Amino acid sequence: MHTIIIAEAGVNHNGDLRLAREMVKAAKAAGADYVKFQTARPELVISTFAPKAEYQKSTTGADESQLEMCKAIHLPLSDYAGLKQLCIDEGIGFMSTPFDLVSIDLLTNLGQDYMKVPSGEITNLPYLRKIAVCGQKVILSTGMATMDEIEDAVKILLGIHPDYPSESTLCKDDLIVLHCTTEYPCPYGDVNLRAMLAIRDRLGVRVGYSDHTRGCEVSLAAVAMGAEVIEKHFTLSRRLPGPDHKASLEPQELAALVSQIRHIESALGNGIKTPAPSERPNIAIARKSIVAARPIKQGEIFTEENLTIKRPGNGISPLLWDSILGTPSPRDFAFDELISKD
Repeated sequence: MHTIIIAEAGVNHNGDLRLAREMVKAAKAAGADYVKFQTARPELVISTFAPKAEYQKSTTGADESQLEMCKAIHLPLSDYAGLKQLCIDEGIGFMSTPFDLVSIDLLTNLGQDYMKVPSGEITNLPYLRKIAVCGQKVILSTGMATMDEIEDAVKILLGIHPDYPSESTLCKDDLIVLHCTTEYPCPYGDVNLRAMLAIRDRLGVRVGYSDHTRGCEVSLAAVAMGAEVIEKHFTLSRRLPGPDHKASLEPQELAALVSQIRHIESALGNGIKTPAPSERPNIAIARKSIVAARPIKQGEIFTEENLTIKRPGNGISPLLWDSILGTPSPRDFAFDELISKD
């Protein structure tokens, strides 16, 4: 098992290409599989009347509009080819989430292993239809969605929805659905991590978790529960201005998360209960054998009075207690001597 770990840079570069490039290198140093950005032409995504979310107001103020904020923190589309090349040079996977149809075209032409559908587009039929034919694997986030809305989106992406047809090139194995709660940071009581398993069981899809909580523990729990993908926001510093920094990991925390996930993957094992190689030498030390409770003469009948059970465990197993009782001793045994198998 190898969990795909996506270091979500998002817009935490604040529209500064130099910071975005530093984030690529930081994600690589932390051991993430992918670094992911957010690609958009904000004027195609947000109307002039769209308000900011409350968490955006608390982190960036209420003076500017959502559109003005996003224009300030998004990179121009022309920067993404260079970022992808940097990812290739650094040896980390490149991903970016498109938020509009123009950005889908750009990222399709650039090429990436996965096209990431953000939670806000899960009811956007033209968007989903375009994603369905882009020829790339898809990761779908499901924040704010009901199970029925998730099922509709999955069927549209797979081209099997009876009411919303699409000419999909996607197969189910190439789709991963991420459970998500769209709040920054997400309260622990709103995580509902078991919903990830409900999505898997109802729709028969691969699942993962997009984590907006503070800290790492919920991501680790998701991996233990079977998440195939973990997406986690990170930033070069939580002190930077911008809407998402405060709910993001810093580079050393991201590195710790990656290390902890790899430990959990190793610890999950294959599910077959058998002695592990490291514990085999301890079997004789920790288990017990049948031993003489006092000196025993040859021919004396073994009884509960002259036998007992003690460590080590390299003699006759106590499971054979009943079959040993009532039999004659084959030779003399000293106090505490293991009863030999002959």
